[in-house]
Amino acid sequence: MSGHTENEITIAAPLDLVWDMTNDLENWPQLFSEYAAVEVMAREGQKTTFRLTMHPDENGKVWSWVSERTTDRQGLTVRARRVEPGPFQHMDIRWEYSEVPGGTRMHWRQDFAMRPDAPVDDAWMTDNINRNSRVQMQLIRDKIEQRDRERRSASVPAN
Repeated sequence: MSGHTENEITIAAPLDLVWDMTNDLENWPQLFSEYAAVEVMAREGQKTTFRLTMHPDENGKVWSWVSERTTDRQGLTVRARRVEPGPFQHMDIRWEYSEVPGGTRMHWRQDFAMRPDAPVDDAWMTDNINRNSRVQMQLIRDKIEQRDRERRSASVPAN
């Protein structure tokens, strides 16, 4: 068995701003509520290898793993995978961006499978990822839309 999730949100902001903010790995701890730290380990062209560290969970455990992320600005896609899969047999992620009326659509797809000895199964993790993706996407939307409002008001000359 395996897990699969798809979540999307429309952000009332220009595509360039959405792309830039969501692909600025070093600032993910300010963009996502779940990440405590990001350590960029290597960059090769459009591929970045980095360590993500989460805030402690309800039991005080800190989860951390290494991922690879490859951006395709022209194709408006990002592909990522966990290099250190931890409790996952594999975790593959694809983000897609598109301009839509009213802003930018951001679509996240995750395909994964939990290891047999993982503390949770695929169904549990699917529900968890779906629930958390919605929360994170709404936070990201709100922060990007706020930044867009600030940029626009700063560029309006005072009378």
